[in-house]
Amino acid sequence: MNASLLRKLIVEFIGTFFLVYVIGCVSLQDHVLLGPLAIGASLMVMIFAGGHISGAHYNPAVTLGVWIRGACSALEASLYIVAQVIGAIVAALAAGFLLGHGSSPATSTLTAAHVMLAEALGTFALVYTVLNVATAPATAGNSFYGLAIGFTVFAQAVAVGKVSGGAFNPAVAIGVAVLGLANGANLWIYWLSEFVGAGVAALVFFAINQEKPHEPSAASHDRAQEQTNQTVRAV
Repeated sequence: MNASLLRKLIVEFIGTFFLVYVIGCVSLQDHVLLGPLAIGASLMVMIFAGGHISGAHYNPAVTLGVWIRGACSALEASLYIVAQVIGAIVAALAAGFLLGHGSSPATSTLTAAHVMLAEALGTFALVYTVLNVATAPATAGNSFYGLAIGFTVFAQAVAVGKVSGGAFNPAVAIGVAVLGLANGANLWIYWLSEFVGAGVAALVFFAINQEKPHEPSAASHDRAQEQTNQTVRAV
């Protein structure tokens, strides 16, 4: 298996994982406000984050259609489907651990392990999206990065807000503790899980993106300068 295909499979696994993870978390809770929007947002941000690498199928049916169209080989399509199925299974296990399975809902008692998993996965999704839409060369100068990042937080907060509060940010965790809305003695749980999630996301980013990251500010400046030059030439 070549390195390019492996990178695509990693992206398909991650995208399918977070799609099914949000669906599972929303479906295992009663009367989740804006649940369908959170599911759609999860798919949207994963497409923004991974589309430039794998095409962002995250769906065996889509992969089948792409193969029939002739846009990928039979081997690639088969491996995509395997990655998607594995991602879905792992996501279901994660959601079940946090909120219980449909036949046996989780008890109301949450442990540190529940909070750490929810915060680590949420922070991973956030940092993974930030790095891919705001620093990857293939997405340089895009105008959707703010939307993708914001909706990542929204989708994860709807999915696991009941479990951890949906911080995904050590600074937010501190602010909430100072306000007396959380126990300051538990801050280490948030910091540890969030930094681990961010670190793993950065490592995955380097694994699936071979080009050096760009500086967002420089890319924005270059894009603005090019638009100015085009305007001047047009005049």
